Amino acid sequence: MELEELQATWAQMSVELERQKIVTKEIILKMTQQRYSNKFKKITIYETIGSLICFVMAGYIIQHFQSLTTWYLQLSGMLCLIFLIVVPILVLRALKRIQNIAVQDTNYTDMIVRFTKAKKHLLFLQRLGIYLSFLFFLAVMPVYSMISKGEDIFLNYQTSIWYIPIMGIFLFFFARWGYRHYLNITNSAETILKELET
Repeated sequence: MELEELQATWAQMSVELERQKIVTKEIILKMTQQRYSNKFKKITIYETIGSLICFVMAGYIIQHFQSLTTWYLQLSGMLCLIFLIVVPILVLRALKRIQNIAVQDTNYTDMIVRFTKAKKHLLFLQRLGIYLSFLFFLAVMPVYSMISKGEDIFLNYQTSIWYIPIMGIFLFFFARWGYRHYLNITNSAETILKELET
């Protein structure tokens, strides 16, 4: 009788231990999901604010598009509009895609594959954005000059000759800083996911 009671107690303890393991694993997965999602929260806020600024600038260019009187100014204006509307949307979608990778719903290998694809896509967009920002800078200068001052800098380029190298240097360092920030965030998020493997 004592042996049967001991076996029943042992079986009940085994069931309780298994339940505790399941609950502990669920808690760890929820905490990991929270830590992972929080890695992208701050950068998403910055990108959202930046996107709103881009949309306001695009609205300003659209509102004053009629003052771009020559074909090359109109072309510059169109390039600016494309950059100001398309790039922020692509970056926000890529951020949402990487931020919403579910830690709990898939197996570890699928999750890492999806994260790697999303990370490569996000970093590709950041590199593309860096190169396009230099083109945007060259396109926005004549547009802004014509809209705000009524001056065609293609005809009077002496006034803008100093702005190009100064802004080019600023853009270079700002883009490098921003890309490193994205790299650090994605690497940190990847470390969080890899902790699940152990």
